Amino acid sequence: MDYVIGIAAVVLVVTASALMRRTIVYEWEAGLKYVRGRFRGVLTPGAHWYCRYTTRITRVDLRPHPVTVPGQEVLSSDSISLRVSIAATYRVSDPQVAVNDVGSYPEALYLKLQLALREIVGGAEIDDFLARRADFSRQLAELAAGPVSELGLELVSADIKDIMFPGALKEVFAQVVKARKEGQAALEKARGETAALRNLANAARLLERNPALMQLRVVQSVEGSRGNTVILGMPAQGMPLPVRPDKAEPHDGNPPSASAE
Repeated sequence: MDYVIGIAAVVLVVTASALMRRTIVYEWEAGLKYVRGRFRGVLTPGAHWYCRYTTRITRVDLRPHPVTVPGQEVLSSDSISLRVSIAATYRVSDPQVAVNDVGSYPEALYLKLQLALREIVGGAEIDDFLARRADFSRQLAELAAGPVSELGLELVSADIKDIMFPGALKEVFAQVVKARKEGQAALEKARGETAALRNLANAARLLERNPALMQLRVVQSVEGSRGNTVILGMPAQGMPLPVRPDKAEPHDGNPPSASAE
């Protein structure tokens, strides 16, 4: 009797080993369980046993994934053709919807981002689009977040990566930038000349009020020069020099008489 029970146990173990399979769902995954082709639930991280002939486990990666939408031909509101690329990051927030309700959620994500980009660029002029690029990136993320969530995905970020113009338009923008830079350089030069003239005018007024400063400035220049000959002229408004006679002149106006030895 014990021999029969032992054989039955061995057969049972072998049969169970042939029928059952063990799988591990990792922390960054979700497992979708299908029994005879029907969805039965989402498996949490851990070890799970299932019947290998009737059950299938599909693991879905829940980590954020980067995606790049290559250059898309879009028209601005003023009929300028642009090629715009998008850099985005998404994660699977509802694996049941992403796998069961969508044929290929990466391709569906591409389409949602393309439609949102066309709507944003098509409603703005080219100058406004270039000046407010960061604002349009935020609008793109906000506009695409709703449709992307319907796919069982979460749009973590979406940014406008590159903007490419036709060749003729590149030359036009290069000329505009060049003209702007030349205008800024001319403005800075004019400001510098105005400041120099203002300083000269202030110095002229200061010398006019204090003529002695000119003499001091000349003396400073002489002290700083080496090996040069400097000729000093009399000032324009000369001061009378005092004369000290050797002998006092007589008051009668006659020249003094020679003294006898």
